[in-house]
Amino acid sequence: METKSPEKTAITPTRQHDYPEWYQQVVRAAELAENSVVRGCMVIRPWGYGIWERMQRELDQRIKATGHENAYFPLFIPLSFLEKEATHVDGFAKECAVVTHHRLELKDGKLIPAGALEEPVIVRPTSETIIGESFSRWVNSYRDLPLLINQWANVVRWEMRTRLFLRTTEFLWQEGHTVHANEAEAREETLKMLNVYSEFMHNVLAMPVFIGDKPVHERFPGAVDTYCCEAMMQDRKALQAGTSHYLGQNFAKASNIKFTDEAGALQFAHTTSWGVSTRLVGGVVMTHADDDGMRLPPRLAPQHLVVLPVIPNPDVAGRVLEFANGLASDLRGVRFGDEPLAVRVDSRDKRGGEKNWEWIKKGIPLRVEVGPRDIDRGEVVLYRRDRPHKEKIVLARADLAARVPQILQEIQDGMLVAAKAFRDQHMIDSVQSYEDLKALFTPKNRDKPEIHGGFVRAKWSEDPQSVSLLEDLKLSVRCIPFEQSGRIGKCVLTGKPATRDVIIAKAY
Repeated sequence: METKSPEKTAITPTRQHDYPEWYQQVVRAAELAENSVVRGCMVIRPWGYGIWERMQRELDQRIKATGHENAYFPLFIPLSFLEKEATHVDGFAKECAVVTHHRLELKDGKLIPAGALEEPVIVRPTSETIIGESFSRWVNSYRDLPLLINQWANVVRWEMRTRLFLRTTEFLWQEGHTVHANEAEAREETLKMLNVYSEFMHNVLAMPVFIGDKPVHERFPGAVDTYCCEAMMQDRKALQAGTSHYLGQNFAKASNIKFTDEAGALQFAHTTSWGVSTRLVGGVVMTHADDDGMRLPPRLAPQHLVVLPVIPNPDVAGRVLEFANGLASDLRGVRFGDEPLAVRVDSRDKRGGEKNWEWIKKGIPLRVEVGPRDIDRGEVVLYRRDRPHKEKIVLARADLAARVPQILQEIQDGMLVAAKAFRDQHMIDSVQSYEDLKALFTPKNRDKPEIHGGFVRAKWSEDPQSVSLLEDLKLSVRCIPFEQSGRIGKCVLTGKPATRDVIIAKAY
């Protein structure tokens, strides 16, 4: 009997064969980003940056809708500012890039640093301390509160092991910083922004997430409480997709953010911070891409549809291109949700098959082919990225404008349903002990070592011994979900009585 040869894929290796390398190859094939000559940094290519711009646009309007305003603060932070909050500086000390000189001088044919700074400055790893300095001047009275500020910026955290989008020395992000008169208002803000992130991830990224608390040892340095969004990737590892922090009065005291309350008394404010980054682009890759490349949820795609002219000979080129451009122009007048369709005509002088596969690998939701015979019949041929690449839909030219928004919404909804089904399929409630946990996450016990166990939902006692046991297995408590059973059970690690339900997984 003949053995059927495996179906050829555009991306090699496949997810099942070598997931980490598959990820790198998808990022390259989709032209999302590439490694920079600067160690640990990346160049975000136009298609990848277009995805980030879509994220920015969608998030920015949500942030502003909750009353926040955008501002910008310095890239450089005086060393003494970080020293003001002990836990904060301890948490970031090993990741800081430090500037110690302000010029270069030529000596023996080489440029060397010169002009030592009186005080070194840190290249922004996060902005709580430098923003706090401004807030200390902006806030004087309860009438100045709440102060709701957001910043779109780049940050630098010196990483030893980097991976495009997921962990790089420099990355782009959004960071919100707010000041409130009391704890209740600040906590409300913290959870409000966590829910903004969750809604954005579900409805735009088609990425289902769990939301909940981080355990004490996983909190943001200096925070009283940290809340998170945790997503499952296709190798069943967890990705921390976003965080929101209630900082209490810790940073207010460090930065002297005080106000006079209604009774005339001087009070330290309560502050929050929250952020997401270009790590989300990597999260979208690992949630939705397949062995032919990227697959983009339509609400995130820089372009919704590409028109591919089919020109069998030069004599029909003018006619086909005219038809293609007219089709694109008509579609740009159609709305998908609250925005016009983004449509591109690919008229490059390349072979049709080559162009077609480029767009498949980029993950554009819809491809439309038009050739002379299609024009004669008044038809177009449409391909969906969420279906097999040869599966086509023949539509009347007159029906296309009405059908495209409907099909895009079907793709958007279907991608979320599929991602949620995958996550739910790999939620594990049966693990009862440390030995069970060890067996589940031990590579030699699995047919495919690169595929991890999944999300284990279990009881946890929160003691130091349990944290140490998790670290031995290279696992972590990803979050303490807000939805709790309330039942008493045994800690999966120590066997001690425990009431809290947690999600345990390997993570990026």
